[in-house]
Amino acid sequence: QFSFQENGWGAFLAERLVRKCDVVNRGLSGYNTKWAKLILPRLISKSAGAESTVAVTIFFGANDSALKDLNPKQHVPLEEYAANLESMIQYLKSVDVTEDRIILITPPPLQESAWEKECLAKGDRLNRRNATTGEYAQACVRVARDCGTDVLDLWTLMQKNEDFSSYLSDGLHLSAKGSSFLAAQLWERLEKKLSTLPFLLPYWRDVDHTNPEASLL
Repeated sequence: QFSFQENGWGAFLAERLVRKCDVVNRGLSGYNTKWAKLILPRLISKSAGAESTVAVTIFFGANDSALKDLNPKQHVPLEEYAANLESMIQYLKSVDVTEDRIILITPPPLQESAWEKECLAKGDRLNRRNATTGEYAQACVRVARDCGTDVLDLWTLMQKNEDFSSYLSDGLHLSAKGSSFLAAQLWERLEKKLSTLPFLLPYWRDVDHTNPEASLL
């Protein structure tokens, strides 16, 4: 949901693709795969032009991996999380969005000390663990491998930098730097898929000003 904020990764993609296609943001703060699986048909369907969809990203796990005893509302068991991702992929395929147009994104790592401060400020205990989030990230990678989709393993990539705290604004959500990191990694994958997309309309210098209809209609 925050990806279209200033310096957000969704806004970055929209700016890059402004003359080629629309970037539609259907991220919903706080949602998990159990809920996303149910609403996906409302977001992407054959009647809504699924056949013209050039890429879909599925980015879940940070909420699913919340600890069951401390955050039962958002928690989704690991195996169910994997099954939900697979179900979403199968649904997309059923409306003609093929595997090569789907990119799974794992949850980012959790910076526990920073997130614990956020939890304590609300009177709660630390309700997530980075090691647990990592298990969900690994499951996401497995689903992508088994289903033949692309995957961006954000959890692993961000931790190649020993101190990954700067990628997160509060230990859980992406900071501007983290969003830029995700955008760059995602663009490497999307650029290949979208390189053949034509410009929607000609560059202004190429419009015949004496007869614009010939160029624009």
